[in-house]
Amino acid sequence: MSDDPSLALSDILARIAAARKAAIQPASSTTLVAVTKTHGPERILPVLEAGQRVFGENRVQEAKAKWPDLRTRFPGIELHLIGPLQSNKTREALETFDVIETLDRPKLAHALRTEIDKFGRAPALFIQVNTGEEPQKAGVAPQDTAAFIHLAREELQLPVQGLMCIPPADENPAPHFALLAKIAKAEGLPLLSMGMSEDFETAIRFGATHVRVGSAIFGARE
Repeated sequence: MSDDPSLALSDILARIAAARKAAIQPASSTTLVAVTKTHGPERILPVLEAGQRVFGENRVQEAKAKWPDLRTRFPGIELHLIGPLQSNKTREALETFDVIETLDRPKLAHALRTEIDKFGRAPALFIQVNTGEEPQKAGVAPQDTAAFIHLAREELQLPVQGLMCIPPADENPAPHFALLAKIAKAEGLPLLSMGMSEDFETAIRFGATHVRVGSAIFGARE
C-alpha cells in the first residue's frame, strides 16, 4: 500500500470497479466509506482533495472534534457512524452524523426516536446484524432481525434503510454476506453495508451497496 492516502484511494476505487465488473449481480452502485477513525486531518486531507466525500468514524467524540472544520472546507461530506452508539450519546450523534450504521437494540431505537422528534433531523439508519452470533460483538441476532426491523420501522417510524454486519475475523466472510443480503431482501431493505479492507471485494459479489475501508487507504491505526 502506498504511504500517500490519495494513491491508496485510487487503488481501492479501481479494485471496487473491477469487483463490480466481475460480480454476476452487483448492487446498482457501491459507495466507498473511507474509515478515518484514529487518523488526523493531515492523513484525511489528501483523500478529501482527491474527491472522496463519504467517511466513517467509530466514536462520536472523535468525530465531533475532527470533522466540523473539514466540513466547512469541503462541502458535501457524508459522515457515517460505524462504531457502537451509547443511548446517552444519541443527541450528539444526530448533530454529527448523516448515517448511523449501528442501530442494534430497542433502547437505542427508542432513544433515537425521542431525539429525532426533539432535534428535527433524522440520519439514515442501518441495523447492525451479528451474523456470527458472537457474544462479545454488538448487533441483532439473525433470528431476531425481522422483529427488530418491525419495531424500528413500523412502530417507531425510524428511517431504516439497510443492514450492516462485521463477520467473525476467523471465518470465511462469504456466508455472512450472503445471510445479510438474504435478510435485507426479505425485509425490503435496499442498502447493505458489508466488507472492509480485507474482504470488500467478496462483499461486492454479494451485493454490498457500501464498503468500509480504512487501513487499506490510511495505513495502520495511530
